Amino acid sequence: MNLLECKDQQKRIEVLEKQVAVFRDRAAEHDQEGSFPFENFQTLQEIKYPALTIPERYGGGGLSLSDMLELQEVIAKVDGATALSIGWHMGIVMQLGETGTWKEETYQKVAEDIVANGSLLNNTASEPATGSPTRGGRPETTAVKTENGWTITGRKTFTTLAPILHYFVVSAGIEGSDKVGNFLVRRSLEGVSIDYTWDMLGMRATGSEDLVLNQVELAEDDFVQELVPGDKEAAGWLLHVPVCYLGIAEAALEYSARYAQNYSPNSIKGTISDLPNVKQKIGEAELLIVRSRHFLFSVAGKWDQAVREQREQMKTELAAVKHSVVNDALTVVDLAMRVVGAKSLASNNPLQRYYRDVRAGLHNPPMDDMTIIQLAQEAYARSK
Repeated sequence: MNLLECKDQQKRIEVLEKQVAVFRDRAAEHDQEGSFPFENFQTLQEIKYPALTIPERYGGGGLSLSDMLELQEVIAKVDGATALSIGWHMGIVMQLGETGTWKEETYQKVAEDIVANGSLLNNTASEPATGSPTRGGRPETTAVKTENGWTITGRKTFTTLAPILHYFVVSAGIEGSDKVGNFLVRRSLEGVSIDYTWDMLGMRATGSEDLVLNQVELAEDDFVQELVPGDKEAAGWLLHVPVCYLGIAEAALEYSARYAQNYSPNSIKGTISDLPNVKQKIGEAELLIVRSRHFLFSVAGKWDQAVREQREQMKTELAAVKHSVVNDALTVVDLAMRVVGAKSLASNNPLQRYYRDVRAGLHNPPMDDMTIIQLAQEAYARSK
């Protein structure tokens, strides 16, 4: 079923759960091979998932942040790598549609392509020399003004969805000035190529390869946004990151609880689910899940109800959600593995994949240390 035709969120969830159930069976294979799950994205494109966060005026679903996160959670429980990957696209097109950052004509053309064809978009900001863009380093990728527009040259790392992206939003320093901007680069342009370098311990199936740009010629209007260092808008859409790791943690807890209720060593009567130490671990994990969901979705709901000025006051709160949920997810997976024991380390056990994947959350923005500093600064401000 086309998800754009579903006007009820519960119906969307039911349809999505049915469509993505097969992702669970593929996840281990793509993780082991480090391959990209093209078939997963074909399914998502067929049901119009990439268009759900496009505003309705462009033919999209116009989903709220809370609704988007609920759907992302569904995907994350069956395949964290696919959820994290599509989450970047979903969040960015939502944010662009809400804020009007780009020229109307530029966004409309991209949005209509997404609705009609399932085209995918992602930001490309990380570079070998700068590290995480949240640290404020100036990109070495360079845009040069020409008579007809721009040329852009450079290399970007961690370009998630690289094997199938249609649009790259590339940050670049502008030659001859201290300015930095975002440029819209289409995959079809000459000089655009992918260097397949992705070989990581976790999130192995995200296709986060290197984007290589060699004297790529762009139109004048492809300079879509000037960036001001240190001036970042509140980004509710980035909650797609913690909800991904929450979904992974939920899958880990479900696996360990099911295992506990079915494993009966001959040293005891009944199953290990009856043992107090196992109940303690399962209960602690469940508490963390419940706490994380309440924190995440309460802040998402607050975002949905807020006007733009109010949203700008939520930066620290949003960062705190990511910090709390991701770190709690790490603990949940650890508890699940302690319940299952050494078998959780077997290469055919999904818990070892959850363990590796959930670690990646520490390296998604915003970073833990920056969040803690923000929280400290707010505490200082209140105590004056």
